[in-house]
Amino acid sequence: MTRGLLIVCWALVGLATVPATGQDELGGVPFSEREMYRPTPTPDRIILTFADDPATTLAVTWRTSADVTKAVGQIALAEDGPDFQLSGKVTTVEAVTEKLDSDLSLAHYHSVIFKGLQPKTRYVYRVGDGSNWSEWFQTCTASDQAEPFRFIYFGDAQNDIKSMWSRVIREANLEAPRAAFMLHAGDLINRANRDAEWGEWFNAGAWLNGMIPSIATPGNHEYAKPVRPGMSKEEADALKNQVSLHWRPQFTMPMNGPKVEGLEETVYYVDYQGARIISLNSNEKHEEQAAWLETILAKNPCKWTIITYHHPMFSAAKGRDNPRLRALWLPIFNKYGVDLVLQGHDHTYSRSDLVVGDTNVTEGATTQSQNGTVYVVSVSGPKMYILERHQTAKRAAERTQLFQIISIDGDTLNYEARTAVNTLYDAFTLKKRPGQPNELIERVPEVEERVGKTVYPNAEAAQKD
Repeated sequence: MTRGLLIVCWALVGLATVPATGQDELGGVPFSEREMYRPTPTPDRIILTFADDPATTLAVTWRTSADVTKAVGQIALAEDGPDFQLSGKVTTVEAVTEKLDSDLSLAHYHSVIFKGLQPKTRYVYRVGDGSNWSEWFQTCTASDQAEPFRFIYFGDAQNDIKSMWSRVIREANLEAPRAAFMLHAGDLINRANRDAEWGEWFNAGAWLNGMIPSIATPGNHEYAKPVRPGMSKEEADALKNQVSLHWRPQFTMPMNGPKVEGLEETVYYVDYQGARIISLNSNEKHEEQAAWLETILAKNPCKWTIITYHHPMFSAAKGRDNPRLRALWLPIFNKYGVDLVLQGHDHTYSRSDLVVGDTNVTEGATTQSQNGTVYVVSVSGPKMYILERHQTAKRAAERTQLFQIISIDGDTLNYEARTAVNTLYDAFTLKKRPGQPNELIERVPEVEERVGKTVYPNAEAAQKD
C-alpha cells in the first residue's frame, strides 16, 4: 500500500512539471474536428429556449445526422418516480426539421414547441426519432404571476470555449442552480459559421442547456458571409455579412420582433414573472429596431425592463465607441425608463451608475442623476482587451472572466458580478419607489479593482475585432 502511494505521488509530481502551454510536446495526435463533431442519429446540441409565453410554452432544438428525417419531442408532468413515462401520460409533438450543410458535415436540426403547459409546473421531456432518444430532461415553466426569480448573464464566451469558458458556465450553475434562464450578450463563438466552435459552445453548457432555457442575442462574431461548400470565390465575394447559418436552425426564439427580413429570432422579447427581457440586434437595421422598441416599451405591462444587445452604449475599451447606437436607442431608453442594459463586445468589465444621456450624449457627454439606467459590459471568455474607463463607470475590471447573477423580487433587483472562481467582484441593488426614480444602493465588496493588469502584447491591435 505504501509503495503504491509513493508511485502515484511521484507520477503526480512528474505531471506537475509539464507546462500547460506545451501540450503538443506530449506527442498526442490531434483528433479530427470532422469526427469529433460529427452528427449521429442520437440527438445532441439540445437547447431549451422560450418561443412564446414562458408560463405555458417551452421550445427545444437539437441536432442529428441527416438520415433522421422524422423526429419528435415527448413531454410529461414530472413525478417522484419513473411512472411519468407510462402510456397515457406522455404527449408527443412532431418536430420541424431543417437541413444545415456546415463546413464539417450535413446535419438536420429539429425543433418542437410544447404548448398548453401549466404555469409554475415541473415537466420532463425528451427528443428523438423513436429509436434513438435523448435522456429525459427536467425543467419548470414560469409562473404567470410576478414572482421572485433570478437569471445568469454572460458576456462574450467567444474564444477557447472548451478549454477556458466551460469552467465559467459551470461555476455559474453552482452559484445559481435554480436560475430561470441564462442570457448570452453576443459573441458566443469567434467565427460565425465554424461548426466546431458551435460544438464547443454546446459541449461547454452540456446538459445545462437542456434544463435551463437560454436567451441569446447575436454579436459581431455571429455575423459572416454565408459561404457554403462548393461556392466559387466570385460567388463568395458577392455575398454580404449575415447572421450565422447556425443561428436560426439551432435556436428557437420568439417571433414577436419587427417584421424585418434578417432580424428574425435576433430581435424579440420575453415577459418573465414581471420583467420584460428584450433582445436587440446591434449589428444591423438599427432604425427599424428603434421604431419597434418604441411600440413594445409604450405598452409594457411589466414592472422591470431589461435590454440586452452586443455593442456597448458607452464603450469600455479603447477605440470602440458606438455613437450611432446612442443617437438612435438612448433617447428611447431614457423616455421609457429602462432599468438595466446587459452588453458585451469590449472584453473588459464596466458597470455604470444610474445614467441619463443629455443632448450632447452623441459627443460622449452624459449626466449622472438619480433617474436613469444601469449599463453593464462584461466578458466571460478568456479574450481580454485594454480598459478605457468611461466617465459613467462605477466599477471596472481588466483580465477577468466573470458571470453575473441577477435576482428580481417585487420592487427589488439585486445584481452580483462574480469572477470565474466565484469571488464576488461587484454588487448593487435597484429599488422601485412609487412615483419616484429607482434607488441605486451600492454593495461593492472590499475587493481591489482589477485594472492596470498585464495584457497580451498584441491586445491593443486585436481590439479592432
